[in-house]
Amino acid sequence: MKALTLTADRMLALVEHPKPEPRAADDIIIRVTQSGICGTDRSVLVGKFPAETGVVMGHEAVGVVDAAGTGVTRFAVGDRVIVNPTLYCGNCSTCLEGHWNFCGRKTGTEVGLDYDGSFAEFIRLPELFCHAIPDGMSFDRAVVVEPLACALNNIEAGRLAAGETVVVVGGGPMGVVTAMAAQLYGARVLLVEPDPVRRELGRQVFEAPEFGDRVTLHTPDDPTLTESGDLVVDSVGNLLEQSIGYAALRGRVVVMGFNSNASATVRPLTLLQRGLQIIGAGDYNSMIFPKAVELARRLPLERVVTHRFDLADHEEAFKALAAVPGAEYAALKVVLVPPRSGADA
Repeated sequence: MKALTLTADRMLALVEHPKPEPRAADDIIIRVTQSGICGTDRSVLVGKFPAETGVVMGHEAVGVVDAAGTGVTRFAVGDRVIVNPTLYCGNCSTCLEGHWNFCGRKTGTEVGLDYDGSFAEFIRLPELFCHAIPDGMSFDRAVVVEPLACALNNIEAGRLAAGETVVVVGGGPMGVVTAMAAQLYGARVLLVEPDPVRRELGRQVFEAPEFGDRVTLHTPDDPTLTESGDLVVDSVGNLLEQSIGYAALRGRVVVMGFNSNASATVRPLTLLQRGLQIIGAGDYNSMIFPKAVELARRLPLERVVTHRFDLADHEEAFKALAAVPGAEYAALKVVLVPPRSGADA
């Protein structure tokens, strides 16, 4: 099969890769219909997040069951599924406490980082980590369910309440999906993005009538943002100091974006005197994934997908995400389509 693997110099190569087969009784093989490029994928290529050389990258995927192990009970060949890439062992101390997102045995289970992922024609996963796509839901909407699960994890960690104001820092696809989710929870949302192209793409998403005027777009220096957020979500991962400036008295700041190179200087007295809380939610607990599938019925997630490319055109795909030196942002969510998936798109 065709697959995109990570090279030693942090680039992607389209290679012939062995098609996965069921290893365990509960394994299913999914023929990937499409796979979204995540900010983490981009971070790997630009040196902000680690991944194993030779791994098939990608983890935001939807597709059709192609084969199943002898013990599979929830799916049959031909079923449409969404991948939940946050694997866990179920047996370590944190898993036994129900904190599956903090599994202590993650080595070899990070899909697209050290476990072969979805930038390929096929992917193998235990059926536990797959969810049925609801009847009537398009692949275009379903492929954004996994980012929605991330968004729900972070706004729920921030204890968002209806009627509050949320400042979402970063208007990329993750920030846009977070804004979508927050307004569905009953919040007023201020979405902050410095890049004019992405700010305009975000505006186009939220001009849909179902959003009303609950989400507005802002530049980072907009004075109305200062101390305005009951909840502030840093979807970029390196803007904690800026996010603290957007937080209202007794506000909560959630660090959402992954950036292993980021650091910040925070004055403890500021936190104390203003009653601020800084929250790290980590990966989502898989218990939230069914909620994301259900809420996706009510959110036009497909509006976030602005570009799609064949696997062979991966360089252009990442160029649209400014992951190539000198390139500027030209897209929100970019989706990669394997060569055998056209009939199901």
